[in-house]
Amino acid sequence: MSIKVLVVDDSSFFRRRVSEIINADPLLEVVGTASNGREAVEQVRRLRPQVVTMDIEMPQMNGIEAVREIMRTNPVPVLMFSSLTYEGARSTLEALEAGAADFLPKRFEDIANDRANAIALLQQRVRAIASRRSLGSSRPTPAPASPRSTLSSRTAVASKPATTAPRPALRTGTSSDVGAVKMPSRPSGKSYKLLAIGTSTGGPVALQKILTLLPADFPLPIVLVQHMPAAFTPAFAQRLDSLCKISVKEAQGGEVLKPGCAYLAPGGKQMLIDGSNRAAKLTIRDGGEQLNYKPSVDVTFGSAARIYKGDVLGVILTGMGADGREGSRMLKREGANIWAQDEASCVVYGMPQAVAVEQISSCSIPLDKMADCILKEVGRR
Repeated sequence: MSIKVLVVDDSSFFRRRVSEIINADPLLEVVGTASNGREAVEQVRRLRPQVVTMDIEMPQMNGIEAVREIMRTNPVPVLMFSSLTYEGARSTLEALEAGAADFLPKRFEDIANDRANAIALLQQRVRAIASRRSLGSSRPTPAPASPRSTLSSRTAVASKPATTAPRPALRTGTSSDVGAVKMPSRPSGKSYKLLAIGTSTGGPVALQKILTLLPADFPLPIVLVQHMPAAFTPAFAQRLDSLCKISVKEAQGGEVLKPGCAYLAPGGKQMLIDGSNRAAKLTIRDGGEQLNYKPSVDVTFGSAARIYKGDVLGVILTGMGADGREGSRMLKREGANIWAQDEASCVVYGMPQAVAVEQISSCSIPLDKMADCILKEVGRR
């Protein structure tokens, strides 16, 4: 049976274009279209699609408002289409917090260099989020406003957590259940010099939920690798910094890693750790044509293994694919500890499954328990 999709956009040309691409996949079927958010909410109620593709800027009710209403009344996975601008990034991050599962650039030439690859990626994303089903709330816990924030009032308003209904947790439907919950029974007693986190689909909400629970005096530097376009990472880092007690910034080359600060890999680049484990610093390089992910978790984790050896706590969160598996393997060979997010709390159980099935990770931890487990492991609980 084909996956039913609702296409929402105020442009009839874009609705037709997306519908043609989706219908070209034998596993997908467009069952309806809508030209604004209000119509989308009604069509979701009437047609019961398994996936919705959603524009952001629309008349009557915009995409963010529509996502909130859909999640409140008839939760269904939503794939947002976004412009690759700073404003587009802020709006997309709000949509993800409201409950959207994933996003893609609206211009197909920004998705991939080759049109055929762009079409295949769109179809793949729709299929990947289609099998998610509601399991309860996974919205990030709102954090108190940070006294460190120097954002403008306009940005600060855009950074506030949504005050609408909880975001449903959704998951992939396939499972060998390697992700069966296996919590650490007690802290390992290891000492650490770095916390490294890698993620993709579902990562912005997952990272917010974890990082907002860390104290300002968190004892380790943190490196974050989130698959995200270059236009999005500055806005995402700024948003996290406004919500967190720790400092969060988009990484820059030459920075010395400091405890209590999280460094987000810039979109379209690779973030590496150089120097020594006593004075580690960041190097930012071009993405590399031969690499599928820019930034890549494997690249950053591999460099962490070279500099910090086994003094790393590595965490793989929700995401499609297997990026992070080889970097995590390198860390584990040096004696590092690798954790994975459990299947039930993942948006897409791809990256965590990749490290779990090969027994690279030692634990599968629910998202809402991850921050507490990290704090206990580093001796802060």
